[in-house]
Amino acid sequence: MGTLEQRPLVLEYYAPFWRTYARQPLDEKLDGDLGGARWGLLFDLARWSKPFLVAGSILLIFFSLANSTALAQESFSSTAYDGALPETPQPSQITTPCGANGSPQIDTASLSGTVLDTNRNVLQGARVTLANPSGFVIRTLESGSNGQFAFTGLPPDIYKLTVTGLGMSTFTSPQIPLRAGEGLIVPTVTLSVAGGTTSVTVTSGNREELAQEQVRIAVQQRIGGVIPNFYSTYDWNAPPMQAKQKLQLSFRSIIDPVAFLAVAGIAGAEQYKGIFPAYGSGIEGYGKRYGAAFANHVSGTLLGRAVYPAIFHQDPRYFYKGKGSIRSRALYAISAAVIARGDDGRWKPNFSRVLGNFSAAAISNLYYPASDRGVSLVVFNGLAGTGGPLSTHRVHDGKGA
Repeated sequence: MGTLEQRPLVLEYYAPFWRTYARQPLDEKLDGDLGGARWGLLFDLARWSKPFLVAGSILLIFFSLANSTALAQESFSSTAYDGALPETPQPSQITTPCGANGSPQIDTASLSGTVLDTNRNVLQGARVTLANPSGFVIRTLESGSNGQFAFTGLPPDIYKLTVTGLGMSTFTSPQIPLRAGEGLIVPTVTLSVAGGTTSVTVTSGNREELAQEQVRIAVQQRIGGVIPNFYSTYDWNAPPMQAKQKLQLSFRSIIDPVAFLAVAGIAGAEQYKGIFPAYGSGIEGYGKRYGAAFANHVSGTLLGRAVYPAIFHQDPRYFYKGKGSIRSRALYAISAAVIARGDDGRWKPNFSRVLGNFSAAAISNLYYPASDRGVSLVVFNGLAGTGGPLSTHRVHDGKGA
Protein backbone atom coordinates (compact mmCIF):
# COMPACT_ATOMS: atom_id res chain seq x y z
CA MET A 1 0.00 0.00 0.00
CA GLY A 2 1.38 3.41 -0.97
CA THR A 3 2.23 6.14 1.42
CA LEU A 4 -0.75 8.33 2.20
CA GLU A 5 -0.49 11.94 1.19
CA GLN A 6 0.15 14.08 4.25
CA ARG A 7 -2.94 16.04 5.06
CA PRO A 8 -3.92 18.00 8.16
CA LEU A 9 -5.82 15.95 10.72
CA VAL A 10 -9.13 17.11 12.16
CA LEU A 11 -10.07 16.12 15.77
CA GLU A 12 -13.81 15.84 16.49
CA TYR A 13 -15.67 14.80 19.69
CA TYR A 14 -18.35 12.15 19.71
CA ALA A 15 -19.53 11.50 23.30
CA PRO A 16 -18.26 9.45 24.95
CA PHE A 17 -15.30 8.71 22.50
CA TRP A 18 -12.62 10.61 20.55
CA ARG A 19 -12.08 9.86 16.87
CA THR A 20 -9.45 11.17 14.43
CA TYR A 21 -9.62 10.84 10.71
CA ALA A 22 -8.12 12.39 7.60
CA ARG A 23 -10.03 15.20 5.97
CA GLN A 24 -10.32 12.99 2.91
CA PRO A 25 -12.76 10.15 3.77
CA LEU A 26 -10.95 6.91 4.57
CA ASP A 27 -13.41 4.86 2.56
CA GLU A 28 -12.23 6.58 -0.60
CA LYS A 29 -8.58 5.91 0.27
CA LEU A 30 -9.16 2.29 1.24
CA ASP A 31 -11.74 1.52 -1.42
CA GLY A 32 -11.24 -1.98 -2.74
CA ASP A 33 -8.46 -2.70 -0.31
CA LEU A 34 -9.28 -5.88 1.63
CA GLY A 35 -6.75 -5.09 4.32
CA GLY A 36 -8.27 -1.64 4.84
CA ALA A 37 -11.73 -3.12 5.21
CA ARG A 38 -10.50 -5.48 7.90
CA TRP A 39 -8.85 -2.65 9.76
CA GLY A 40 -12.05 -0.59 9.54
CA LEU A 41 -14.04 -3.51 10.96
CA LEU A 42 -11.59 -3.85 13.85
CA PHE A 43 -11.79 -0.10 14.53
CA ASP A 44 -15.60 -0.23 14.63
CA LEU A 45 -15.59 -3.23 16.98
CA ALA A 46 -13.13 -1.53 19.29
CA ARG A 47 -15.13 1.69 19.23
CA TRP A 48 -18.47 0.10 20.09
CA SER A 49 -16.99 -2.27 22.69
CA LYS A 50 -15.62 0.60 24.78
CA PRO A 51 -18.86 1.17 26.78
CA PHE A 52 -18.96 -2.49 27.76
CA LEU A 53 -15.28 -2.47 28.72
CA VAL A 54 -15.76 0.65 30.86
CA ALA A 55 -18.89 -0.75 32.52
CA GLY A 56 -17.16 -4.07 33.19
CA SER A 57 -14.17 -2.32 34.70
CA ILE A 58 -16.40 -0.26 37.01
CA LEU A 59 -18.30 -3.36 38.15
CA LEU A 60 -15.05 -5.24 38.75
CA ILE A 61 -13.66 -2.40 40.87
CA PHE A 62 -16.94 -2.08 42.80
CA PHE A 63 -17.14 -5.79 43.67
CA SER A 64 -13.46 -5.86 44.61
CA LEU A 65 -13.97 -2.95 47.04
CA ALA A 66 -17.13 -4.55 48.45
CA ASN A 67 -15.38 -7.86 49.06
CA SER A 68 -12.37 -6.21 50.68
CA THR A 69 -14.63 -4.10 52.92
CA ALA A 70 -16.63 -7.16 53.99
CA LEU A 71 -13.44 -9.07 54.80
CA ALA A 72 -12.08 -6.13 56.79
CA GLN A 73 -15.33 -5.81 58.78
CA GLU A 74 -15.39 -9.54 59.49
CA SER A 75 -11.78 -9.45 60.67
CA PHE A 76 -12.46 -6.43 62.89
CA SER A 77 -15.61 -7.90 64.47
CA SER A 78 -13.79 -11.12 65.31
CA THR A 79 -10.90 -9.35 67.09
CA ALA A 80 -12.42 -6.19 68.62
CA TYR A 81 -15.16 -7.60 70.81
CA ASP A 82 -14.07 -6.63 74.32
CA GLY A 83 -15.15 -3.12 75.36
CA ALA A 84 -17.18 -2.49 72.17
CA LEU A 85 -20.92 -2.16 72.02
CA PRO A 86 -22.55 -4.50 69.45
CA GLU A 87 -24.96 -2.91 66.97
CA THR A 88 -27.65 -5.50 67.68
CA PRO A 89 -28.04 -6.73 71.26
CA GLN A 90 -27.91 -10.48 71.63
CA PRO A 91 -28.91 -12.31 74.83
CA SER A 92 -25.53 -13.91 75.19
CA GLN A 93 -22.33 -13.65 77.15
CA ILE A 94 -18.95 -13.05 75.58
CA THR A 95 -15.98 -14.38 77.52
CA THR A 96 -12.41 -13.71 76.58
CA PRO A 97 -10.30 -16.68 77.76
CA CYS A 98 -6.57 -16.79 78.24
CA GLY A 99 -4.57 -17.02 75.08
CA ALA A 100 -3.06 -20.27 73.95
CA ASN A 101 0.43 -18.84 74.30
CA GLY A 102 -0.03 -18.03 77.96
CA SER A 103 -1.01 -14.37 77.49
CA PRO A 104 -2.52 -12.79 80.62
CA GLN A 105 -6.33 -12.78 80.94
CA ILE A 106 -8.13 -9.43 80.75
CA ASP A 107 -9.12 -8.52 84.30
CA THR A 108 -11.95 -6.11 83.46
CA ALA A 109 -15.50 -6.70 82.19
CA SER A 110 -18.20 -4.81 80.30
CA LEU A 111 -21.96 -4.48 80.58
CA SER A 112 -24.19 -3.22 77.77
CA GLY A 113 -27.81 -3.20 76.60
CA THR A 114 -30.59 -1.35 74.79
CA VAL A 115 -33.52 0.72 76.12
CA LEU A 116 -36.89 0.66 74.29
CA ASP A 117 -40.40 1.90 74.97
CA THR A 118 -43.52 -0.26 74.85
CA ASN A 119 -43.89 0.44 71.11
CA ARG A 120 -40.42 -1.05 70.53
CA ASN A 121 -38.96 2.36 69.69
CA VAL A 122 -35.49 3.20 70.99
CA LEU A 123 -35.31 5.61 73.91
CA GLN A 124 -32.58 8.21 73.65
CA GLY A 125 -31.42 9.96 76.79
CA ALA A 126 -32.66 7.30 79.25
CA ARG A 127 -30.67 7.53 82.48
CA VAL A 128 -28.81 4.28 83.23
CA THR A 129 -27.27 3.89 86.69
CA LEU A 130 -24.82 1.15 87.67
CA ALA A 131 -24.60 0.35 91.39
CA ASN A 132 -23.36 -2.37 93.68
CA PRO A 133 -25.78 -4.58 95.67
CA SER A 134 -25.73 -2.16 98.61
CA GLY A 135 -27.01 0.66 96.35
CA PHE A 136 -23.77 2.62 96.05
CA VAL A 137 -23.75 4.33 92.64
CA ILE A 138 -20.67 3.47 90.60
CA ARG A 139 -21.42 5.07 87.23
CA THR A 140 -24.25 6.88 85.46
CA LEU A 141 -24.73 7.52 81.76
CA GLU A 142 -27.49 8.15 79.19
CA SER A 143 -28.57 5.89 76.34
CA GLY A 144 -27.44 7.00 72.89
CA SER A 145 -29.43 7.84 69.78
CA ASN A 146 -29.84 4.11 69.10
CA GLY A 147 -31.05 3.46 72.65
CA GLN A 148 -27.86 1.62 73.60
CA PHE A 149 -25.60 1.99 76.63
CA ALA A 150 -22.32 0.40 77.65
CA PHE A 151 -20.23 0.29 80.83
CA THR A 152 -16.64 -0.78 80.14
CA GLY A 153 -13.57 -1.35 82.24
CA LEU A 154 -15.55 -2.81 85.15
CA PRO A 155 -13.78 -4.88 87.80
CA PRO A 156 -15.27 -8.33 88.48
CA ASP A 157 -18.11 -7.88 90.95
CA ILE A 158 -21.89 -8.06 91.39
CA TYR A 159 -23.86 -5.12 89.95
CA LYS A 160 -27.40 -3.78 89.60
CA LEU A 161 -28.84 -1.60 86.83
CA THR A 162 -31.48 1.10 87.24
CA VAL A 163 -32.97 2.68 84.10
CA THR A 164 -35.28 5.71 84.12
CA GLY A 165 -36.69 8.06 81.49
CA LEU A 166 -38.58 11.33 81.54
CA GLY A 167 -42.23 10.49 82.15
CA MET A 168 -41.43 6.76 81.98
CA SER A 169 -41.43 3.96 84.53
CA THR A 170 -38.29 2.85 86.37
CA PHE A 171 -36.56 -0.45 85.63
CA THR A 172 -34.38 -2.17 88.22
CA SER A 173 -32.47 -5.30 87.28
CA PRO A 174 -31.71 -8.25 89.52
CA GLN A 175 -28.13 -8.73 90.64
CA ILE A 176 -25.74 -9.20 87.74
CA PRO A 177 -22.48 -11.05 88.47
CA LEU A 178 -19.57 -10.17 86.19
CA ARG A 179 -16.42 -12.25 85.82
CA ALA A 180 -13.03 -11.06 84.66
CA GLY A 181 -12.86 -10.64 80.88
CA GLU A 182 -16.61 -11.04 80.45
CA GLY A 183 -18.70 -8.86 78.13
CA LEU A 184 -22.34 -9.25 79.14
CA ILE A 185 -25.27 -7.97 77.07
CA VAL A 186 -28.34 -7.68 79.27
CA PRO A 187 -31.82 -8.42 77.85
CA THR A 188 -33.63 -5.47 76.28
CA VAL A 189 -34.88 -2.95 78.84
CA THR A 190 -38.46 -1.79 78.12
CA LEU A 191 -39.87 1.30 79.82
CA SER A 192 -43.57 2.15 79.85
CA VAL A 193 -45.30 5.48 80.41
CA ALA A 194 -45.32 6.22 84.11
CA GLY A 195 -48.66 6.17 85.89
CA GLY A 196 -49.79 7.27 89.31
CA THR A 197 -49.28 10.66 90.90
CA THR A 198 -46.17 12.57 91.79
CA SER A 199 -45.83 15.45 94.23
CA VAL A 200 -43.48 18.22 93.10
CA THR A 201 -42.67 21.34 95.08
CA VAL A 202 -41.72 24.23 92.85
CA THR A 203 -40.26 27.45 94.20
CA SER A 204 -40.14 30.80 92.44
CA GLY A 205 -36.40 30.41 92.02
CA ASN A 206 -36.54 27.32 89.79
CA ARG A 207 -39.93 27.87 88.11
CA GLU A 208 -38.27 29.57 85.16
CA GLU A 209 -35.72 26.76 84.81
CA LEU A 210 -38.41 24.08 84.79
CA ALA A 211 -40.41 25.94 82.16
CA GLN A 212 -37.33 26.39 79.99
CA GLU A 213 -36.55 22.69 80.34
CA GLN A 214 -39.99 21.88 78.93
CA VAL A 215 -39.16 23.86 75.79
CA ARG A 216 -35.82 22.08 75.44
CA ILE A 217 -37.55 18.71 75.64
CA ALA A 218 -40.32 19.73 73.24
CA VAL A 219 -38.06 20.87 70.39
CA GLN A 220 -36.27 17.51 70.42
CA GLN A 221 -39.45 15.53 69.77
CA ARG A 222 -39.95 14.45 66.16
CA ILE A 223 -41.99 11.68 64.60
CA GLY A 224 -39.63 9.39 62.76
CA GLY A 225 -36.85 11.81 63.58
CA VAL A 226 -38.21 14.28 60.98
CA ILE A 227 -41.76 15.56 61.56
CA PRO A 228 -41.98 18.07 64.46
CA ASN A 229 -43.94 16.88 67.48
CA PHE A 230 -43.30 19.91 69.66
CA TYR A 231 -46.77 20.15 71.18
CA SER A 232 -47.02 16.66 72.69
CA THR A 233 -45.70 15.58 76.06
CA TYR A 234 -45.33 12.10 77.49
CA ASP A 235 -44.96 13.42 81.04
CA TRP A 236 -48.42 13.57 82.61
CA ASN A 237 -47.00 15.64 85.46
CA ALA A 238 -44.99 18.04 83.31
CA PRO A 239 -44.74 21.51 84.85
CA PRO A 240 -46.57 24.29 82.98
CA MET A 241 -44.81 26.67 80.61
CA GLN A 242 -44.86 30.39 81.25
CA ALA A 243 -45.90 32.94 78.64
CA LYS A 244 -42.29 33.45 77.55
CA GLN A 245 -41.78 29.76 76.87
CA LYS A 246 -45.09 29.48 75.01
CA LEU A 247 -43.94 32.25 72.66
CA GLN A 248 -40.51 30.66 72.23
CA LEU A 249 -42.01 27.29 71.31
CA SER A 250 -44.45 28.88 68.84
CA PHE A 251 -41.64 30.77 67.06
CA ARG A 252 -39.57 27.56 66.92
CA SER A 253 -42.53 25.76 65.37
CA ILE A 254 -43.06 28.49 62.77
CA ILE A 255 -39.48 28.54 61.49
CA ASP A 256 -38.94 24.77 61.50
CA PRO A 257 -37.77 23.60 58.03
CA VAL A 258 -40.45 20.92 57.89
CA ALA A 259 -43.11 23.62 58.32
CA PHE A 260 -41.92 25.35 55.13
CA LEU A 261 -42.12 22.05 53.26
CA ALA A 262 -45.63 21.39 54.58
CA VAL A 263 -46.79 24.84 53.46
CA ALA A 264 -45.24 24.20 50.04
CA GLY A 265 -47.25 20.98 49.78
CA ILE A 266 -50.49 22.74 50.72
CA ALA A 267 -49.90 25.47 48.13
CA GLY A 268 -49.09 22.87 45.48
CA ALA A 269 -52.25 20.91 46.20
CA GLU A 270 -54.37 24.08 46.05
CA GLN A 271 -52.87 25.03 42.70
CA TYR A 272 -53.34 21.52 41.31
CA LYS A 273 -57.00 21.49 42.35
CA GLY A 274 -57.57 25.05 41.16
CA ILE A 275 -58.56 26.33 44.60
CA PHE A 276 -58.71 30.15 44.81
CA PRO A 277 -58.70 30.61 41.01
CA ALA A 278 -58.33 34.38 41.38
CA TYR A 279 -54.69 33.77 42.31
CA GLY A 280 -54.07 32.57 38.76
CA SER A 281 -51.67 29.88 37.64
CA GLY A 282 -47.96 29.49 37.05
CA ILE A 283 -45.23 30.62 39.40
CA GLU A 284 -47.09 33.80 40.33
CA GLY A 285 -50.23 31.89 41.31
CA TYR A 286 -48.21 29.37 43.31
CA GLY A 287 -46.36 32.15 45.12
CA LYS A 288 -49.64 33.78 46.17
CA ARG A 289 -51.03 30.49 47.42
CA TYR A 290 -47.81 29.76 49.30
CA GLY A 291 -47.90 33.19 50.95
CA ALA A 292 -51.52 32.74 52.02
CA ALA A 293 -50.89 29.25 53.41
CA PHE A 294 -47.81 30.42 55.31
CA ALA A 295 -49.74 33.38 56.74
CA ASN A 296 -52.36 30.93 58.01
CA HIS A 297 -49.62 28.86 59.64
CA VAL A 298 -48.02 31.87 61.35
CA SER A 299 -51.23 33.46 62.64
CA GLY A 300 -52.75 30.15 63.77
CA THR A 301 -49.60 29.09 65.64
CA LEU A 302 -48.99 32.44 67.31
CA LEU A 303 -52.58 32.99 68.40
CA GLY A 304 -53.63 29.44 69.21
CA ARG A 305 -50.34 28.23 70.71
CA ALA A 306 -48.93 31.31 72.42
CA VAL A 307 -51.09 34.45 72.72
CA TYR A 308 -54.39 32.94 73.83
CA PRO A 309 -52.76 30.22 76.01
CA ALA A 310 -50.91 33.02 77.82
CA ILE A 311 -54.14 35.00 78.27
CA PHE A 312 -56.27 32.06 79.44
CA HIS A 313 -53.40 30.34 81.32
CA GLN A 314 -53.81 27.12 79.35
CA ASP A 315 -51.19 24.61 78.29
CA PRO A 316 -50.92 24.39 74.47
CA ARG A 317 -49.50 20.86 74.60
CA TYR A 318 -51.25 17.54 74.10
CA PHE A 319 -50.76 15.23 77.08
CA TYR A 320 -50.21 11.66 75.93
CA LYS A 321 -52.54 9.32 77.81
CA GLY A 322 -50.71 6.07 77.11
CA LYS A 323 -53.14 3.64 78.73
CA GLY A 324 -56.71 2.42 78.51
CA SER A 325 -58.71 0.78 75.73
CA ILE A 326 -58.45 1.78 72.09
CA ARG A 327 -61.86 3.45 72.25
CA SER A 328 -61.09 5.48 75.38
CA ARG A 329 -57.77 6.66 73.99
CA ALA A 330 -59.32 7.61 70.66
CA LEU A 331 -62.05 9.61 72.36
CA TYR A 332 -59.45 11.31 74.53
CA ALA A 333 -57.44 12.28 71.44
CA ILE A 334 -60.53 13.75 69.75
CA SER A 335 -61.60 15.68 72.85
CA ALA A 336 -58.24 17.50 72.91
CA ALA A 337 -59.58 19.81 70.19
CA VAL A 338 -62.07 21.38 72.61
CA ILE A 339 -60.67 20.51 76.06
CA ALA A 340 -57.32 21.75 77.37
CA ARG A 341 -55.30 21.47 80.53
CA GLY A 342 -54.85 24.69 82.45
CA ASP A 343 -51.61 25.86 83.95
CA ASP A 344 -53.15 24.94 87.31
CA GLY A 345 -53.53 21.29 86.21
CA ARG A 346 -57.31 21.42 85.79
CA TRP A 347 -59.15 20.53 82.59
CA LYS A 348 -61.28 23.23 81.00
CA PRO A 349 -62.73 24.26 77.61
CA ASN A 350 -59.99 24.85 75.08
CA PHE A 351 -60.63 28.54 74.51
CA SER A 352 -57.08 29.01 73.26
CA ARG A 353 -57.30 26.53 70.38
CA VAL A 354 -60.79 27.50 69.20
CA LEU A 355 -60.36 31.27 69.46
CA GLY A 356 -56.88 31.13 68.02
CA ASN A 357 -57.90 29.22 64.90
CA PHE A 358 -61.02 31.27 64.21
CA SER A 359 -59.16 34.55 64.84
CA ALA A 360 -56.52 33.47 62.35
CA ALA A 361 -59.30 32.54 59.91
CA ALA A 362 -60.81 36.01 60.28
CA ILE A 363 -57.43 37.60 59.60
CA SER A 364 -57.16 35.54 56.40
CA ASN A 365 -59.89 37.75 54.91
CA LEU A 366 -57.20 40.40 54.54
CA TYR A 367 -55.09 38.49 52.01
CA TYR A 368 -57.34 35.96 50.28
CA PRO A 369 -58.98 36.98 46.96
CA ALA A 370 -62.01 39.24 47.34
CA SER A 371 -64.21 36.69 45.60
CA ASP A 372 -63.41 34.08 48.29
CA ARG A 373 -63.71 36.26 51.38
CA GLY A 374 -66.59 36.15 53.80
CA VAL A 375 -68.10 34.02 56.54
CA SER A 376 -67.60 30.79 54.62
CA LEU A 377 -63.84 31.35 54.45
CA VAL A 378 -63.66 32.06 58.19
CA VAL A 379 -65.68 28.95 59.06
CA PHE A 380 -63.72 26.70 56.71
CA ASN A 381 -60.26 27.84 57.84
CA GLY A 382 -61.31 27.90 61.50
CA LEU A 383 -62.61 24.33 61.45
CA ALA A 384 -59.60 23.14 59.45
CA GLY A 385 -57.21 24.65 61.99
CA THR A 386 -59.12 23.22 64.96
CA GLY A 387 -59.44 19.69 63.59
CA GLY A 388 -56.04 19.52 61.89
CA PRO A 389 -54.03 18.20 64.87
CA LEU A 390 -56.57 15.44 65.57
CA SER A 391 -54.85 13.06 63.15
CA THR A 392 -51.55 13.46 64.98
CA HIS A 393 -53.21 12.92 68.36
CA ARG A 394 -54.98 9.86 67.02
CA VAL A 395 -51.72 8.34 65.83
CA HIS A 396 -50.02 8.93 69.19
CA ASP A 397 -52.79 7.97 71.59
CA GLY A 398 -55.22 5.90 69.55
CA LYS A 399 -53.09 2.80 69.36
CA GLY A 400 -53.72 -0.29 71.33
CA ALA A 401 -53.42 -0.26 75.09
